[in-house]
Amino acid sequence: MTISPPASTLLVLLPGMDGTARLFQRFDAALRAQTAIDTQAIAYPAAPLDYAALEAFVRERLPQDRPFVVLAESFSGPLGAALRAHPPPGMRALVLCCSFVRNPRPMLAPLRHLLDFVPFGALPGFALRQALLAPYATPPLQAELAAALAQVPPSVLRQRLRAVLAIAEKDASPSFARGSLPVLYLRARHDRLVPPANALQILRQAAGTQLIDIDAPHMLLQAAPQAAAVAVAAFIAGLSSAQESA
Repeated sequence: MTISPPASTLLVLLPGMDGTARLFQRFDAALRAQTAIDTQAIAYPAAPLDYAALEAFVRERLPQDRPFVVLAESFSGPLGAALRAHPPPGMRALVLCCSFVRNPRPMLAPLRHLLDFVPFGALPGFALRQALLAPYATPPLQAELAAALAQVPPSVLRQRLRAVLAIAEKDASPSFARGSLPVLYLRARHDRLVPPANALQILRQAAGTQLIDIDAPHMLLQAAPQAAAVAVAAFIAGLSSAQESA
């Protein structure tokens, strides 16, 4: 079934840890096959920037001439939360995909100072597949992941992981909770990185958040693009219906 939100709908895509925006291709194709939703993916600089610098980078590149919804994947959750807390003109809602607004593994926070000793450039492919794609890893998905990560210097991956581990709940959660824009959370049933309970925290902080579970690994948009596209399209269509009845 084709869902048809207004032609002016724009979905701004913020990428995961790779930051390249290359891994949105499957989801974008599935979305375009079902809807009239346009997309704009924002790739991050291959530089070791913290969340504050990335937020400024993103805000400068958001559309100025039409309403939009932000989809923040994994690493980009805190950026989506910051935009919801202080929404720019035109922002209508936020979609969080296998994401978080504070460190999803707080027990690992003390280890962030040891990241300089982690050989990011030499991590075995098996470990990455298990963390990001298992049990849905296929040769094409593995190749796409490897190609995206090859574009990112190890120092950048290290800084991004350090930024995630440094986000304390007392810093991120209150501002996110003060936001009022609608939220959709896509949760992968086989996510090995972000615990399932993380979504419950989002639901507590953002009243009315819609939660949709999808059979997928952490890389949900890549492994289950059709299911994700259906969920996002229905959410955006619902926003339009709510505005018309208001």
